[in-house]
Amino acid sequence: MSTSEPVGRASAPGASTSTEGRGADRPAGGRVLAVIPARGGSKGVPAKNLAAVGGVPLVARAVRECRASRLVTDVVVSTDDPSIAAAARGAGADVIQRPTAIAGDTATSEAAVLHAMDQHEAEHDGPGSTEVVLLVQCTSPFITREDIDGVVGAIVDGGADSALTVAPFHGFIWRDADEEPADGASGAAVGASTGGASGGFGVNHDKSFRPRRQDRPQDLLETGAAYAMRAAGFRDHKHRFFGHTALVRTDAARVLEIDDPHDLERARALAPLLDGPGAQGRPGYLPTHLPTRDDIDAVVIDFDGTQTDDRVLIDSEGRELVAVHRGDGLGIAAMRRAGIPLLILSTEQNPVVAARARKLQVPVLHGIDRKDLALKQWCEEQGIAPERVLYVGNDVNDLPCFGLVGWPVAVAGAHDVVRGAARAVTSTPGGDGAIREIASWILGKELSS
Repeated sequence: MSTSEPVGRASAPGASTSTEGRGADRPAGGRVLAVIPARGGSKGVPAKNLAAVGGVPLVARAVRECRASRLVTDVVVSTDDPSIAAAARGAGADVIQRPTAIAGDTATSEAAVLHAMDQHEAEHDGPGSTEVVLLVQCTSPFITREDIDGVVGAIVDGGADSALTVAPFHGFIWRDADEEPADGASGAAVGASTGGASGGFGVNHDKSFRPRRQDRPQDLLETGAAYAMRAAGFRDHKHRFFGHTALVRTDAARVLEIDDPHDLERARALAPLLDGPGAQGRPGYLPTHLPTRDDIDAVVIDFDGTQTDDRVLIDSEGRELVAVHRGDGLGIAAMRRAGIPLLILSTEQNPVVAARARKLQVPVLHGIDRKDLALKQWCEEQGIAPERVLYVGNDVNDLPCFGLVGWPVAVAGAHDVVRGAARAVTSTPGGDGAIREIASWILGKELSS
């Protein structure tokens, strides 16, 4: 759990979607607007803002924590991407369409926040109605509502003009003298000098003297997760730091920014530890969790792209061949033994679909043009409420079924729009054990017994 609290001030140069869990803690003044910039053109990690961590797209994780805040009154996502917009709306945020002019690689986050604030005010209470505006980065997957309340509280209660989350940092920073700018603006530590020598020198320390950690001043690392600003001052300065800047401590163990695929893999590895029961037990936590047996009464699975990798091999006689994953068969068998009603639902009229269903001993409906109508009829025949159904899909023809059920799940590698509309996303691609992964969500330890 985060332990966000202001640790000091530093001088720096110059129908809405309401949150839940607030009450007497709500600021008495204007709106507290959380803006989550999430453009679609990520290059380091394609479709990064829709990447799933703990089964939840990054943009939805950020929306969830903002909505769980005691102090935030409105949550908007600024995006140029329809898939991200769909995921944001599904998580409960309003969406501001970001203009192309401020959606490129060189656009600043400040520009997106200013535009979103202006648009939101124009649609609601008019110019000047926002008291505090936040910049919340969805690429920090382990941000918490306490972090968000901490930076807002530093302004509305602590009198700061701007605030950011920081974490204790004990590292020694070095820089290569050969890579220094020609103007000599090295940023070396006070008292440190390159002495005209080549090689490395200390930035936050003097390399000629190595003090004990307890004898060093406490350095604080900017986490990149949450920033809060007085709205009027932010409009004037057009920068996130101005006036008195409060530093709000957060848990160093939760500090991670996703900039490349390795960061994403680390986040996915950490999610079971940091998104565990302790996190879900926090007051005001909104349950965007992975589904368990208590959440569902039936599982309906598409075939191509979910139980296969969506590729088809055709022999010389025109017969189609696909590859399936044995782990998926194990997971389906375990769910069947657990008494969970199962159905394979496919638009393809193909003998291979029927053959796989027979092998798995699962009912199948295939050659279906309107899968949503077939699914609705099946639910009525089985006496199962659609909101208690988990549906697994991968492409746009699954979207009508997503809108019908309570637990739409996309496999990794699904179309961006589908992942954006999903309530959970597997970390495993279709045809590579995604159904086995979903079975593990539902059955837990029961799957291995």
